Amino acid sequence: MMRVAVIGGGAAGQLAAIKAAEGGHSVTLFEQNEKLGKKLFITGKGRCNVTNAADRDGFFRHVVRNPRFLYSAYAHFDSRAIVELIEAAGVPTKVERGQRVFPASDKSSDILKALERTVKKAGVDVRLNTHVSGILQNGGTVSGVRVSGTVEPFDAVILCTGGLSYPSTGSTGDGYRFAQELGHTIEQPFASLVPLETEEPWCADLSGLTLKNVTLTAYRNGKEVYSELGEMLFTHFGVSGPLVLSCSALIADKPEGTLLSIDLKPGLGEEQLDARLLRDLAANAKKTFGGALYGLLPQRLLSIVLETAGIEADCPAGNCTKAQRKALVDTLKGLKLHVCGARPIAEAVVTRGGVSVREVNPSTMESKKIKNLFFAGEILDTDAFTGGFNLQIAWSTGALAGSSISTEAES
Repeated sequence: MMRVAVIGGGAAGQLAAIKAAEGGHSVTLFEQNEKLGKKLFITGKGRCNVTNAADRDGFFRHVVRNPRFLYSAYAHFDSRAIVELIEAAGVPTKVERGQRVFPASDKSSDILKALERTVKKAGVDVRLNTHVSGILQNGGTVSGVRVSGTVEPFDAVILCTGGLSYPSTGSTGDGYRFAQELGHTIEQPFASLVPLETEEPWCADLSGLTLKNVTLTAYRNGKEVYSELGEMLFTHFGVSGPLVLSCSALIADKPEGTLLSIDLKPGLGEEQLDARLLRDLAANAKKTFGGALYGLLPQRLLSIVLETAGIEADCPAGNCTKAQRKALVDTLKGLKLHVCGARPIAEAVVTRGGVSVREVNPSTMESKKIKNLFFAGEILDTDAFTGGFNLQIAWSTGALAGSSISTEAES
């Protein structure tokens, strides 16, 4: 039996603690907050998007950074495994659009309670409101942790301290410092799954407006880097929502200069859209452009589209020219936005960057530099799109790290 310290009580930390304890080890879980899973509580807008029911290939298509590193972790503990664990703890789940998995109750608190019950059942010693200030090693092997100025001996440490997103939940970056002090390389952290700021001031006029079933395409240096159908949101600083967050994962290192193009009518080709405009304008020839096209788009957005197309909203619809229709079709099929930056990393859903995966054994999550030091979750340089994929990375790497302690004990 090994004495195991798990630092960080989020998704990865709790799974690591459970699996290490189930392996017969004495496990202490350190959490600096007053409760476990503080970030889990706010995920999925308080509903907790537990995982994604996509198959293996579908999962890896959604991993943006270092997917190959995760092959062993996902094979060890996949999306079905976390659903089975949660349901065994008394919380049924459901699958929604995009194969997103949620608790049937739509309450993230139920997921937290399920994990809490499982942690307790496994016999983990949970230490809340406890700040770990360092990890000790002796001769290249973990020897303990420093807590409140006191050194506590441990045979293995699993570092699950998260990244830099949502610092109010405890993601302070301490884990990066611990890893660096032990000789690990930290890849530059960036905000990922984060809202984007745009140059266009009219976004503020549309603040709060949600667009559904639109296609967002992003270009960097004239090259398409992202295109997807879904939902997005205008804000006082630019744009947000699922499409934008996923797009940001591909441009996290340098969002500035990215061109966004919104197809407001993806279900219609240009000729079909022109025919519809022609019908609407002819049927309402005595009305203004704005009045004739009422119902085509939300009124606030319609005003912006007409202005962008160079058409005055109060012009008579009957005076519409072919050139004006062409400009309108072009705008509807490609409303342009210029990204001037991303919101701060504190507002990001996850962090891009972290402990270099080149220095971690993908088959065990153990450090290649310090024996019996393991990593799991967001502290690692791997991330994915929205939809439950990042949480699955946390579950998978946490479970593998915790289970690998048993292997170390036997070697």
